[in-house]
Amino acid sequence: MLNMSLADHKPSEEQPSSAVPFPPQQSSVVHLNVGGHLFSTCLSTLRKHNSKLAALFDGPTELIGSDAHGRRFIDRDGSHFGAVLEFLRSDRLPVENLHEVHREALHYDIQPLFKRLEETPQMFGELVGRQQFLSRVPRYQENIEVLIRIARAEAVAARRSTIMICVLRTEEDLGFLDDAVNSLEADKESAVTFGPWKAAPSVEDLLDCVKTDVERRGYRVSVLPHVTGRSFLSRSYGFFYDLTFTWW
Repeated sequence: MLNMSLADHKPSEEQPSSAVPFPPQQSSVVHLNVGGHLFSTCLSTLRKHNSKLAALFDGPTELIGSDAHGRRFIDRDGSHFGAVLEFLRSDRLPVENLHEVHREALHYDIQPLFKRLEETPQMFGELVGRQQFLSRVPRYQENIEVLIRIARAEAVAARRSTIMICVLRTEEDLGFLDDAVNSLEADKESAVTFGPWKAAPSVEDLLDCVKTDVERRGYRVSVLPHVTGRSFLSRSYGFFYDLTFTWW
């Protein structure tokens, strides 16, 4: 009988593990610099949906720029990219800054995110109710631009700029416009006119939309009925309002 000590026994060569590692591209950590905001995530997270964001990381790394520290660089404001990234990780929607996150989702073409945001009560009312109403107000967006342009032109050496706006709710109001303009002071410039429109919202609703949209551009504004210098015998039409920009 052949004796063999433990010392004489030589184990067979170690066999390679049968475990299959994660594909390096899918498991690797990506360090991002989005307009100066730093993030770390998995490549698989960035590629979760078919989007422009996924396309940035779908080719050779040379196609994506890097900062001085080797982080992948996206030249865009990253203030709300964290909310986009959180959705990609967990399917969780943000609870604040919905419009800003929606804008980022549109930019990166992440359809599941911007479609779900559009279904939230806040954005549903904005997109379905408010925007459909404003689409029925002739030249609404153009008039907002005109208001801002005039206000900026009148801001020289002044704390405030006041622009007159005329709101015509109905076609009947439009018929009285010439008489209403004649009731103003002779030295008053023409008003920027909104309306008429065929929808339920009132004049107050329209004025609120004007104020909101101008303030979204970063301006401070207030709206008050315009007080004319008419005599007590002249008719008051109530079409005119003063939109006042406060600069400092």
